[in-house]
Amino acid sequence: MKVSYPRKRYWNEPTLTAWERAYLPEIMRGLAVTSTVFLRNMWRWITGRKGALTTYYPEETRADYAPLNRGKHILTQRPDGKPQCIACNMCATVCPAKVIEIEAGFDATDVAHPKFPIRFEIDYSRCIFCGLCVEACPEDAIRMAPETPGLPTGDRHRMWLGLEEMLTWQPQSDVAKPYPPAGSTGAPGGPP
Repeated sequence: MKVSYPRKRYWNEPTLTAWERAYLPEIMRGLAVTSTVFLRNMWRWITGRKGALTTYYPEETRADYAPLNRGKHILTQRPDGKPQCIACNMCATVCPAKVIEIEAGFDATDVAHPKFPIRFEIDYSRCIFCGLCVEACPEDAIRMAPETPGLPTGDRHRMWLGLEEMLTWQPQSDVAKPYPPAGSTGAPGGPP
């Protein structure tokens, strides 16, 4: 015996009720939600209170940023003022947006840390502020400050951050892995 039933065109084709096929009640419900939000924010604006969560950047900064917000990159410094970075390219390798460019130099007179960055640049027009570069750095050479001053701009060429700005913007020298002074003859971790 053959059973007859209405067959769907697709296996996941939705079945709408008569109420859903009318569309008008759903349109009215959507308009009610939108109107409620609009009128509540308008009333707050009229009475002088803050309505929608609009921040007028750069004059205002949001107060609800997390304390560990990831913003502008900073390179930490050695005691002699050089960058803590050893140009290992770990940050550039792990970066999902591929925005970090490092050119390494070599100083044969410095036994403890002979490699250093000649050029260290970050393209902020493509950076996604994920913080993976900070996590990947074995030398605690790169950090991210919560602020982002001067980054929003209309010119993409001004959004490249170079070595000098990363060293001088908020200079930090409290590294977790300090190096011996450059004049020492011993290798790192060994006797002087």
